[in-house]
Amino acid sequence: METVSTMTAPETDKKQPASLAEPANPFLPELCTSQSVFLLVLVAELLALLLTISASSGLQHFDWDKLALISVQVQWVVVFSAIALCRLRFWLARQSHVRAGCTSYALVLFITLVLSVLGQWIIYGVSGMAFIEYQDFEFDGWQLLNNMAIAAILSGILLRYLYLQQQLRNQQQAEMQARIQALQSRIRPHFLFNSMNSIASLIATDPDTAERVVEDLSELFRASLAEPSLIPLERELELCKHYLDIEQLRLGRRLQLDWQIGNYNKEIKIPSLMMQPLVENAIFHGVEPLPKGGKITVKVSQNDKQLSIVISNPYLLVKKNNHQGSGSQRHSEQKHNRMALDNIRRRLTAHFGSAARLSSSAENGIFTTYIFCPLTV
Repeated sequence: METVSTMTAPETDKKQPASLAEPANPFLPELCTSQSVFLLVLVAELLALLLTISASSGLQHFDWDKLALISVQVQWVVVFSAIALCRLRFWLARQSHVRAGCTSYALVLFITLVLSVLGQWIIYGVSGMAFIEYQDFEFDGWQLLNNMAIAAILSGILLRYLYLQQQLRNQQQAEMQARIQALQSRIRPHFLFNSMNSIASLIATDPDTAERVVEDLSELFRASLAEPSLIPLERELELCKHYLDIEQLRLGRRLQLDWQIGNYNKEIKIPSLMMQPLVENAIFHGVEPLPKGGKITVKVSQNDKQLSIVISNPYLLVKKNNHQGSGSQRHSEQKHNRMALDNIRRRLTAHFGSAARLSSSAENGIFTTYIFCPLTV
């Protein structure tokens, strides 16, 4: 462990080119992931089984050879269609929904036609006619028509389902981003007012310090107004330092800081303004109500699986026989503290799902918040 007193700002992240960025509103889901491929292959095999049962006039006359032949044809069409749609995903996202839908539909039918013709040609050569010249081969027009009709019906249904699924996911992502941005942008008005008062009092006596406070305040609000995203842990620690430097001017010796920062990967990322509200709560609900103030401890450590952040602060123990007004005020403060923790918990869940955890404990006059995040770079 090492005590951290100064931090340097990380270099500004370079934006990815538009061609490499994830489309804002994809038209279809990602079909190249292992899970998507597995599901497509499974659906294709179930479809081949259904077509075989239909062609065999029921299970009583089920033909395993026919199942193998139909499975190969259906799997080819599904896999090649998925690859083509995956390659065109970025292009489809930039087109109108009508044009993207027609293009996807036509692409699947074209792949079905090409593979059906190729399949007949291969079967002709494998079925005992390998030594007969292929010039005697004639395409089975009815079989091609059957394949195209089946592909037209089933691909239309499947593409429509994938489209609706992706639109629902786009809507959920937009709503989640809006909620995250709303949760991220909540900075208590009293902090702004206190900061402005500190700046006003320092302008005449210590203009250099007043200028530094303005810079710290601008960094905090720049981060608050930015798009919700994951930022490097080092950047988040820097934002916490900006905030605590401002509060240090107001509280003076009443505020003591203990930074215990262990070794961690500089590329680890966490949600923006995740730690700053916690240290703000530590001051507002812990240090500020105490006549003598107290010490806030920030511990950051990393192991092979996760990042651990622990923030602890003292808090005022309220006796049960206190006046009703004091009890009501304390209850209101606890409610606001719980709301802040719930907000951060929702943001963690939105970014990391169940892989991230937030918990808290209050023992012997010390309130501690624990955060465990997966290692995201």
